Amino acid sequence: MAILEIRQRTGWLFVAVVVGHIILISTQAKTGRGVSLLQSVIFGAFAEVQRTTTGGVTSVQHAWQDYFALQEVRRENDTLKEELAKLRIAMQRETDAAKQAETLQAMLELRQELPFKATGARVIGGAASPEFRTITIDKGTQDGVRSDMAVIAPSGVVGRVLQPTARAAKVQLLIDTDAAAGATVERSRAQGIIVGTKTGYRLDYVPSSADIQVGDRVVTSGLEGIFADATRPIDGKYPRGFVIGHIQSLQRGAGQYTQVVVKPAVEFTSLEAVLVVLTPPAIETAAEPSGTGVTRQNGGK
Repeated sequence: MAILEIRQRTGWLFVAVVVGHIILISTQAKTGRGVSLLQSVIFGAFAEVQRTTTGGVTSVQHAWQDYFALQEVRRENDTLKEELAKLRIAMQRETDAAKQAETLQAMLELRQELPFKATGARVIGGAASPEFRTITIDKGTQDGVRSDMAVIAPSGVVGRVLQPTARAAKVQLLIDTDAAAGATVERSRAQGIIVGTKTGYRLDYVPSSADIQVGDRVVTSGLEGIFADATRPIDGKYPRGFVIGHIQSLQRGAGQYTQVVVKPAVEFTSLEAVLVVLTPPAIETAAEPSGTGVTRQNGGK
């Protein structure tokens, strides 16, 4: 063991002597630029260390800067989203205000054109049950509103006042299944009774020989009386000549009458304002064309 340890020490000593000689030689050897080889090697080694260190520091700085830049972008993005949401809300309000202005303008023009007295009202509620089609308006008896007064809109007939209170009134829509009105096909003057069907109208008691077509406009007749074989009367609550709708389909059968479906002119689901006719319309007494089935009733309904 002692011999082995002596040999190892001798070997290490030899290596140290060789390295020392190399270092001495390196300090004495010169490169082409007059710098010692040892200095050149040491400088190169330290340069690589500096390069690596600088690269790492720079990467960390860039990552840190990118992180803060990303946070700033996120804040700006959140701000822009908030501003966009506010702009959308503002635009919706402006659009709604514009639509309300258009509705009010149409109501004003209609009111000015009417040959009778009417008062404007806002729709403030609808029917709780879909089986009974009504709306609630913000005008009542203190505004002159009474039962059975006609309610209209710029697009056509809406219905009639059913139950007025002091400051509000319930209006039965013409599409209610219990509602009916005298009607005339504007082009041919063929007459019948408009009956509500929840989603639209049915024009009953139109003779099979009547001149009617799909697309014909149907208006109020302003007549009072009953039709032969009819189970419900018509009355003069609705002023003559107001639009009810357009014939959507018809089916001529072998019987006495034609089955006629009428599409409402009024969009009942989007009603916002209406006019209540305060002056009762004059009851029509002119003779009707033959074949209409209308008979005049004394006193009306």
